[in-house]
Amino acid sequence: MTEVLLPLSSRVDAPAVLPVPDHPDVATWRAARMDDVDAILEAQRLADRVDHPEWTTTREEIADDFGASHVDLPSDSIVGLAADGTVVAYGYVVLGPGQETRVQSYLFGTVRPDRRGRGIGRQLIGWQVGRSQQQLASSDMTLPGWSMLHAEHRNAGTIALAESTGFTIARYFTGMDRILADPIPEIAPVDGIRIVPCTPDLFESTRLARNDAFRDHWGSQPRLPEQWATFTGSSQFRSDLSWVALAGDGADSRVIALALSVLNEDDWELQRFTSGYIALIGVVREWRGRRLAPALISRLLGSYRDAGLERAVLDVDTASPTGAHSLYERLGFRATTQQVALVREY
Repeated sequence: MTEVLLPLSSRVDAPAVLPVPDHPDVATWRAARMDDVDAILEAQRLADRVDHPEWTTTREEIADDFGASHVDLPSDSIVGLAADGTVVAYGYVVLGPGQETRVQSYLFGTVRPDRRGRGIGRQLIGWQVGRSQQQLASSDMTLPGWSMLHAEHRNAGTIALAESTGFTIARYFTGMDRILADPIPEIAPVDGIRIVPCTPDLFESTRLARNDAFRDHWGSQPRLPEQWATFTGSSQFRSDLSWVALAGDGADSRVIALALSVLNEDDWELQRFTSGYIALIGVVREWRGRRLAPALISRLLGSYRDAGLERAVLDVDTASPTGAHSLYERLGFRATTQQVALVREY
């Protein structure tokens, strides 16, 4: 028998008012503002060097989140400042707008490495959990509710802190890379399918294909048009290094598979090699089993090599229902890092 859930508004016990954190190392706690982005980025970059030295957060990522229509900075964010105005810690909580099978609230933020181990992180995550509960309790949907955050597997401090506040590790994601100087297999698509660059006229069809392809992927909810426009409009998105598979002709053609790329050149010095990041790989469910993903990845890897890049990088759910992890290994990728997703369910 299928469990019938009550609305989240009656299931989630959320605080009516969030108490302001109180810590002797923080002179002021207040909501973040758009003009804080550069100061927040400075603190985040310091944390990046410790928490995941292979990649770095961009200014655009933070600014895009802060400017999204579904984010209300006065309610959804907090920043802790030292007496001299330096950002000691910051956090924000985003209620995901795509709510098809779950209502998901995402926690982001960090504490400067030189201020860790003093209890600031506990204050910060306590505020974030309270705000996440408020967001979930604002929904009358009869769906599961999740508070979610991600951490590098080696970041034992963050994982322990999250677990102490009710989160559990729900999923593992493996970082993988592939050396592009190694031979790249040529894999042709099935008859009648065309592989072409993901040009702007195909963006909407690609979004719909992405949503279909990821419907059975853990933690995934539909990407709405605003989110997709932010992704494809990013300065890091590379349409020329992104590929889609098309079925049908003329007005009846549609995207049935995708392999999309972003390039963050700030990562290259940290990695000590040039790379492209494969942000999304997916095949709509009715077209699976026809080697479309290998054909797309083969074309993408060739385009990376031709662009002078040294490696391709991606992240994969280790329990993916499509067996993606094994596919990437067969195509020459090797595991490098691991990340965990932590969830608190309601």
